[in-house]
Amino acid sequence: MCGIAGELRFDQRPADLAAVERITHHLAPRGPDAHGFHSQGPIALGHRRLKIMDLAEASGQPMIDSDLGLSMVFNGAIYNYPELRDELKALGYRFFSGGDTEVLLKGYHAWGKDLLPKLNGMFAFAIWERDTQQLFIARDRLGVKPLYLSRTGERLRFASSLPALMAGGDIGKTLDPVALNHYLNFHAVVPAPRTLLAGVEKLPPATWMRIDAQGNCEQQTWWSLEFGPQRDEISFGLDEWRERVLDGMREAVSIRQRAAVDVGVLLSGGVDSSMLVGLLREAGVENLSTFSIGFQDAGGERGDEFQYSDLIAERFNTQHHQLRIGEHEILEQLPAAFRAMSEPMVSHDCIAFYLLSREVAKHCKVVQSGQGADELFAGYHWYPQVDAADDAFSAYRAAFFDRDYDEYAACVQPAWLTGDAAGDFVREHFAQPGAVAAVDKALRLDSTVMLVDDPVKRVDNMTMAWGLEARTPFLDYRLAELSARIPGRFKLPDGGKHVLKEAARQVIPSEVIDRPKGYFPVPGLKHLEGATLGWVRDLLLDPSQDRGLFNPAMLDRLLTDPHGQLTPLRGSKLWQMAALNLWLNEHGL
Repeated sequence: MCGIAGELRFDQRPADLAAVERITHHLAPRGPDAHGFHSQGPIALGHRRLKIMDLAEASGQPMIDSDLGLSMVFNGAIYNYPELRDELKALGYRFFSGGDTEVLLKGYHAWGKDLLPKLNGMFAFAIWERDTQQLFIARDRLGVKPLYLSRTGERLRFASSLPALMAGGDIGKTLDPVALNHYLNFHAVVPAPRTLLAGVEKLPPATWMRIDAQGNCEQQTWWSLEFGPQRDEISFGLDEWRERVLDGMREAVSIRQRAAVDVGVLLSGGVDSSMLVGLLREAGVENLSTFSIGFQDAGGERGDEFQYSDLIAERFNTQHHQLRIGEHEILEQLPAAFRAMSEPMVSHDCIAFYLLSREVAKHCKVVQSGQGADELFAGYHWYPQVDAADDAFSAYRAAFFDRDYDEYAACVQPAWLTGDAAGDFVREHFAQPGAVAAVDKALRLDSTVMLVDDPVKRVDNMTMAWGLEARTPFLDYRLAELSARIPGRFKLPDGGKHVLKEAARQVIPSEVIDRPKGYFPVPGLKHLEGATLGWVRDLLLDPSQDRGLFNPAMLDRLLTDPHGQLTPLRGSKLWQMAALNLWLNEHGL
């Protein structure tokens, strides 16, 4: 788990190592243990290292193998690297280190792009082929590890975060109107390859790119999620699917324990994180720490779920840590949390994850987290609505989008209007082949787009801000593929995630399973009042904050009734707009 950076020149000039050094040093929180650089002709690579898999210097990066003519930088973790190492040894490869980085390097030499389907893990990496003068970059199936790109006619740059890429210079600060449309409509999700900045892209999940020193580029999606049971699974009932889910979860949790001595779990007290605790205990993990966070009540809404997390901690005898945050600390720490964001995110979970990660990093380097279960196993309230609707797209839009198009048009100034970009994107996604049932169309969109650019990005950004590696068992690709094959009728009952809950009953107490659905609540950012409302008002009305984005009449309307202006997902429209200004401020845009 690290931060990576690099530049490839197309103009016969040597790579700008100074720019790569600035980018790399900006990534220091992601890799506080070591750093390194490599520059040769048109290529320069930078790396920040968090030592987890192999602590020895032999696994340092950039990793260079002169005999093979390859050099690479890698961010992530390959969980099945011991098996791949044995396979490569049988082919005659010799190893000088004990970690997963060298397995990637030699695996690429042996199999090229066909290495990618062999990998079980989270990754973004770049490999330079000295003799062909080609750069190969790739990203994992579900986009757990990020990779941002800036491309001009003279060069390509890449980095693990957007703010780091900006530190290299030579990047415009113009916002992308289409991305702004997505941000304000599609719950702050800006699908790849776009970012909010017009001059920066992100490599889509499950995608590789090969680009040479003349700028010639080839790009391909190397994995997709196919929905519907296989032929031998058509007759399966709940019992068969439940056992397969439980077996898949056991394998996903177990393989993520490799090279993790001090184990932690981000414990919300919900089914997903509680199941991780139970399965870790079942796997024989003894030194197990759990971490929960709570906030000040507001608007009549409780700010913690300690009653459930305490129950799990007591049942499985974990070393439990409870963190309660007051309103003053939220306001104090929000700017720092937004500095840690590669792109603006409106979810209240962001500040929770940021502050929780700060606490967890004092105790361990690796933590397991339950992201992905809702998107893969239909845990959200809109899936039954979509399943029952005559028009799946319209039902999804009504439940998930923050605004309809008319309200969006009234929200921004005319120069930013681009048409219904977010609506068109979702409609086209629903129309793609590979998912027939309406609920499967929504699940595919959420698991391959929304999940990547909201919950997964949130966890990566907030944990890596503190040099903490988060592992997400629900995003094991084998489990994702299994969940996509399970028909909706086994997921939708019981408030959603039915088959997962039935599997969980064999591991954790029913009190946690049958409770109302929860989340990391931060009521103060939903029910804007007191000091928080004043702070948001300043972010939106101070003349220095006016970037010509928002319609003043809409700001007046929202500020007149701050408690009544919630999105269909019960988020504050005011907070969403203020969060954008805050992110732009913190990154000098």
